[in-house]
Amino acid sequence: MTPYTRYVALGDSQTEGLGDGDDTVGHRGWADRLAERLAVAEPGLRYANLAVRGTLARQIRDEQLSVALQLRPDLATVMAGMNDLTRPRFDAARVAEAIEDMYAALTAAGAHVIGVTFPDIGRIMPLARPLAPRVLDLNARIRAAAARHGVTVVDTYPMEVFTDARMWSPDRLHACPEGHARFAAAVACALGLPDDSWTRPLPPLPPPAGWRTAAAELRWIATFLGPWIGRRLLGRSSSDGRTAKRPALTPWAQSTSGMSGSS
Repeated sequence: MTPYTRYVALGDSQTEGLGDGDDTVGHRGWADRLAERLAVAEPGLRYANLAVRGTLARQIRDEQLSVALQLRPDLATVMAGMNDLTRPRFDAARVAEAIEDMYAALTAAGAHVIGVTFPDIGRIMPLARPLAPRVLDLNARIRAAAARHGVTVVDTYPMEVFTDARMWSPDRLHACPEGHARFAAAVACALGLPDDSWTRPLPPLPPPAGWRTAAAELRWIATFLGPWIGRRLLGRSSSDGRTAKRPALTPWAQSTSGMSGSS
């Protein structure tokens, strides 16, 4: 594996690490976990995480890309588009254009770029099944853009492990700690670090009783979907007032930000 020394992560809540920690102790997430793995091979690794929850692909491009380029990364990860997928006026071409702009600029600056496709979210959230054509369309555009710019893609769509409910937090929008750990391992594998732990299926579960499934759906709607719809109606975003948790390249070994570097 190439010893990377300057890793910059761009993205939204998944890259920020929601679902792996909290706002009190800090969010760890897959990007922090990946940095920890990379630092084993290169103890001098410096790492920045520019991700902000709730951001759309164009916001990530417009607000994070210029900062990332100034940091001169030799490795960059770009995860963008999930917040766009759930918006009423989703335009796959415009979202893919914003993602490709980031691929083009970062690769032209000499970074090895890792891109990501999205899993079949309808298997994670049954109410999201109507979004399946959007996911397929955007994933195809991401793969095509990556091919044009020599970007390495971690293609989660065909990976059944990433649609297992046990990989996701109760809100079904963010990976749980195990999900973040597995995705970090998948990215590390794509970079040449030998690790197949993320591919191992979880033990099978017995099918839940119908009434339990219905009750779980009602709880999820009341606890998570309702507030999300409320924010949309009020024109609010979870990104309001938020800034990147790790805006500067700092040595991983000296990390004191949130849960970064914790085990």
